[in-house]
Amino acid sequence: MRGGTVQGMGWALFEELVHDEHGQLATGSFLDYAIPVAERVPEIETSIVEVPAPDGPFGAKGIGEAPVIAVAPAIANAVAAAVGVRLRELPMTAPRVWAALRDSGADGSSA
Repeated sequence: MRGGTVQGMGWALFEELVHDEHGQLATGSFLDYAIPVAERVPEIETSIVEVPAPDGPFGAKGIGEAPVIAVAPAIANAVAAAVGVRLRELPMTAPRVWAALRDSGADGSSA
């Protein structure tokens, strides 16, 4: 569950496939493709709510995939609440937040 949450954080904040002008992948290695690292991930508290799944074996269901889904929208909501601008493209990098602020005029400049 923690791994799925961290994966969602990566999608929301770091991970992006970038291609050059010739269509070649420019972020093809871990030197260029940013992923969350342990020292940048906050402590994650998990809670398990047991609800049987009638279609799963012995009433079980997947546990690792579900946490990925809600992380990016939650971070987008937090960014919007903090800066007043809704980002609609992932990852929500600092340059994208700054550009959204600039384009909206929320950074104090005249847009």
